[in-house]
Amino acid sequence: PMLATATTSLPRNQKDWTFEFKWDGVRAVVYVDGGRARAMSRNAKDITVSYPELRDLAESLGSQRVILDGELVALSEDGRPSFGALQSRMHVTKPAAVQRLMQTVPVTYFVFDLLYLDGHSLLDLPYADRRALLDKLDLNGDSWRTPPSTPGDGKAVFETSKKHGLEGVVMKRLDSKYVPGQRSKAWLKLKNVRAQEVVIAGWKPGEGNRSGLIGSLLLGIPNDDGTLAYAGHVGTGFTDQMLRDLQADLTPLAADDSPFAEPVPRPHAKDAHWVRPEIVGEVQFSEWTGEGRLRHPSWRGLRPDKSADEVRRES
Repeated sequence: PMLATATTSLPRNQKDWTFEFKWDGVRAVVYVDGGRARAMSRNAKDITVSYPELRDLAESLGSQRVILDGELVALSEDGRPSFGALQSRMHVTKPAAVQRLMQTVPVTYFVFDLLYLDGHSLLDLPYADRRALLDKLDLNGDSWRTPPSTPGDGKAVFETSKKHGLEGVVMKRLDSKYVPGQRSKAWLKLKNVRAQEVVIAGWKPGEGNRSGLIGSLLLGIPNDDGTLAYAGHVGTGFTDQMLRDLQADLTPLAADDSPFAEPVPRPHAKDAHWVRPEIVGEVQFSEWTGEGRLRHPSWRGLRPDKSADEVRRES
């Protein structure tokens, strides 16, 4: 899918842009053909089996053939996206387990773009035209919906996102074409909270109540030259189940040496278990330190939809 570029402010000339809420979930491009749906993640993995909710969406379109872009989101009881709740759905592929989770952690597909319609590619159309065609499809059901897009009034949308505790806003130029796989400045994202994707490079054993579990994770962010920079460690934001799952994921990746380009501070490196830096997660944090470390990070969850070489330090 096309990707947005991070920014720290709204565009000056807002009349050329439309503004949408940023949904805290997993990006998915969904192919619908003959009443059947196939969902592909951002890193081109087939995730259809994990989200049976998409079947009803496909059936609602009848014989229409479409390619949709959107976000799979788990909503809390108060209607807000919960990335933590969505974690329990990401890795599940066994049909019986998926069916059980559908009852306790239902997922909604928020559709915000239309890339193909009945034999015609829409990639070269301006976003305003693609959005008009999407709105005509009226994709709103029990587990799918078309969220609002508001041209020209970014401040109001951004303030509303903060008021309701949403992640932020995505801003799209009305004349922007859809460029698959590229991060474009024609799409911008402005977050209310500071979040950073990270690569897990090691872990330290837990103590006390966490004895026998992971105590903290050692985090890295790739440099432009492909080496790995140490970004700090995180020990909060986990449930015991998360820690057990992480242990299972990280054990096969055990490595003898640190994967970081520079030495890790001794207090953090002491007793560390190094792993191959392949698994991506996300943390929330307060600010960057002068040494380029995350201050007060809290774990948000794994990002199986992203690969380690995609991770970059957010502005």
